[in-house]
Amino acid sequence: MRLLLAEDDTMLGQGLEKGLGMAGFTVDWVRDGATAQTALQAGGHEVLLLDIGLPRQDGLQLLRWMREQPLDIPVLVVSARDAVSDRIAGLNLGADDYLTKPFDLDELIARVHALARRRQGRPQPEMRLGPLVLSPQRREVTLGEQRVPLSAREFDLLAALMERPGQVLSREQLEQRLYAPQNEVLSNAVEVHLHHLRRKLGAAWIRNVRGVGYKLVEPPQ
Repeated sequence: MRLLLAEDDTMLGQGLEKGLGMAGFTVDWVRDGATAQTALQAGGHEVLLLDIGLPRQDGLQLLRWMREQPLDIPVLVVSARDAVSDRIAGLNLGADDYLTKPFDLDELIARVHALARRRQGRPQPEMRLGPLVLSPQRREVTLGEQRVPLSAREFDLLAALMERPGQVLSREQLEQRLYAPQNEVLSNAVEVHLHHLRRKLGAAWIRNVRGVGYKLVEPPQ
């Protein structure tokens, strides 16, 4: 399971990165709200662990922004702010759970698993672009009335593009969506998957913006 950890305390961040990694999680650790927002836009995370007191956009501002976006990711606030009013503010802004510092790592892990289970049981909306339909719940893609068989990597790549149709995503952003940070990635891996997607959908669906990246567009009829 891939987690996004937004925590500006270096000692705590290092401890969580190590402890969660030993528990089998893939952890992307960022130290400020602006970088967390960029990571969320790139996608690929299953749970966000969010400190409230972040520089460059605090956690409550980030929560407010998240819930204005089509981002279906559970948020566990991990904060030293333990007043009832703080917990209410976080939950009202869209947090799914709230854990105060200091905390036990095993409890944190249990809460993360609970949020992930809850998310898996919640239907995810279909994504549509013209006749192209992607169902995250069933992990199926149809084009018109025809089902399009895709590999797991091809499906995740198309999902990343469909989340922001018409917007250019760089190769680095797509790699972040497909692979964990510690994985060694071949330099042309994304291009290979894109080649297969174009072959299955039709070349006109995915455009290469030279020197910038790739975007999904509905071909003219």
